[in-house]
Amino acid sequence: MSLNHSPETQTKLIARVSSITGRDLPEWFQTIDNGPSFLRCEERAKWLADEHGISHGYAAAIVKEHERRRRA
Repeated sequence: MSLNHSPETQTKLIARVSSITGRDLPEWFQTIDNGPSFLRCEERAKWLADEHGISHGYAAAIVKEHERRRRA
């Protein structure tokens, strides 16, 4: 699984997270922060998808956005 969506795809996925998953980004970010301490983004995305039943594409987009905002 890759976390490297095109910028356009990333933007579209993030815009639909709430309607597709039923949870807003801040809720997902809190879930990531409270989850296991994985070192790699790919591990966090796999855990998020497997543990919370969302697609790997959305999980990867959420993790990527979480990392982007943490670095800002």
